[in-house]
Amino acid sequence: MKRPRTMRTILGASLGLLLVIASGPNSALAHKAKHTPEQLKAFEQVFIEQVKVGDMLFHGDGATQKRLGVTLSNTGMACAMCHPFASDTHPYTFPKFQEQVSKFATLRDMINWCIEKAAEGEKIEGDSDAMKALETYIYWSTRGSKLEPGTH
Repeated sequence: MKRPRTMRTILGASLGLLLVIASGPNSALAHKAKHTPEQLKAFEQVFIEQVKVGDMLFHGDGATQKRLGVTLSNTGMACAMCHPFASDTHPYTFPKFQEQVSKFATLRDMINWCIEKAAEGEKIEGDSDAMKALETYIYWSTRGSKLEPGTH
């Protein structure tokens, strides 16, 4: 009978020690080493490229839609026709309850709502290159804004 209790004690102490070791001064850092200037430049280039693609999609560029295999509008409407500035979509307020869809929604949900309802286009996959580019452009347009999820 003492053996199981002893094993539990040893396992508990080992787990406690592991937690202490793992919670050292840098345990919350995702990267132990800082990014190099070259890496940061490469990351920025990829980001800006996505901003440019999203900008083209937001403004109705047919060639970009064709290249990405999406139909954002069947009415000739572009996102920018209702939202002249992407920041007009208030992306910093998502996720939140959204009246148009009668549910708690993300920015992706609202992008697809606008595509399907206002522009009569075809819903795009949430993890598609087109969705990522649209989100990137919209978020880029509000850089520096304070995040206010859940507000209206």
